[in-house]
Amino acid sequence: MKEDTKETVYRLRWFVLVIIRKLAILFVACVFFASCVRESPPFSDQIINIGSHRLQMHREGKGAPTVVIDAGITDPLDKLRPLQERIAGVTHVITYNRAGYGQSEPGPVPRHSGREAEELKALLEKASIPGPYVLVGHSLGALNMQVYASKYPDDVAGMVLLDPPPLSFLLREEYRDLGAMAEQMTAEWQAIADSAARSADARERARSAFFGMIASEHREMFGESARLVAAVSTFGDIPLVVMAAGKPNPAFGEAAEDIQKYWVAQSRALAGKFLNGRFILAEGASHYLYLDVPDLVVESVLSVVYKVRAK
Repeated sequence: MKEDTKETVYRLRWFVLVIIRKLAILFVACVFFASCVRESPPFSDQIINIGSHRLQMHREGKGAPTVVIDAGITDPLDKLRPLQERIAGVTHVITYNRAGYGQSEPGPVPRHSGREAEELKALLEKASIPGPYVLVGHSLGALNMQVYASKYPDDVAGMVLLDPPPLSFLLREEYRDLGAMAEQMTAEWQAIADSAARSADARERARSAFFGMIASEHREMFGESARLVAAVSTFGDIPLVVMAAGKPNPAFGEAAEDIQKYWVAQSRALAGKFLNGRFILAEGASHYLYLDVPDLVVESVLSVVYKVRAK
């Protein structure tokens, strides 16, 4: 196959996969939000006023250090509950909904990782949860946790990053042709938010707030959030685990192996950048590591918890 033909096929497969994946996320987000706007938060959850808005938080377990988990874009805290329950058998664990998710109120924009780190800091202080913490972040949550650790190093005892998105992609240094697709997805979410905001129906207006929040988060992933993470030079000597998914996506066709190798290499390099960084490759697992290999994720988080306790 000629080189230019192979490149065309590769880009077409990438385009189709990204669009399908984003539409699936959009559908899940719609179903999730349509259900949660009608319900009160579970009895075990707390609604904490952080000043600018209120955030929903769920806590389980006892002991120190407290593990704080931040999810990926569009994912509510409910998706993390099985993981939280298992870790809570050993120590205190916090999950929360970022602004606009679940029962959390929408917050100020833009929704970059610097702002979300500040809001998490306020949440933990208002809820009287002492640090230092073991931070666990998946995908977008992994960006947020890196920024939190750089802004508040005294609050952080360890960190686990689950399949963090490659910075060279977010900064458009690699796969630059995909930038237009990212912008398109952001625009689609923003259009849903703008349309729903004009509705007289209260549920539609609430839906607008959610889509406005995720549109801003997605936009900032490729902007300020990526720049903030890129500026991090050190996490000191805290134990750090970076876990990458090892399963190539068959929808990529001939390019699947290469794309996965790129993502894995970026995660490996991230772990190697820091003094006590450790890299784990989850063979056979997709991006949702805590769903595909929960035992490995729990083991990795607890390994950091035990190292912190041993100090």
